[in-house]
Amino acid sequence: METLDIKLLGKEYQVSCKPEDRDGLLAAVEFLDDKLAELARKTGSSGERLAVMTALNIVHEFLQQQRGGGFDMPAAKRRIGLMSARLDGVLAQQEKLF
Repeated sequence: METLDIKLLGKEYQVSCKPEDRDGLLAAVEFLDDKLAELARKTGSSGERLAVMTALNIVHEFLQQQRGGGFDMPAAKRRIGLMSARLDGVLAQQEKLF
């Protein structure tokens, strides 16, 4: 484990993490800091209330994506399949030319 210095809303914290988790944790810190700042601007909230409301918003977004309210993976897979089939057809025609 290593100690990592992070900053959220201008306040410094030390957290422990495995070396292989460092980049992911830094990405999470950046994401969280952006969300905290965004909600602070919108609501004027601070402190514990800001932290709780930000956590609630992040979890809500996560659950919407988990339940299909976000990115539609099955539709994306269908579109990729259709594009692949079209490409196969076009490439097969090209092979006949040579």
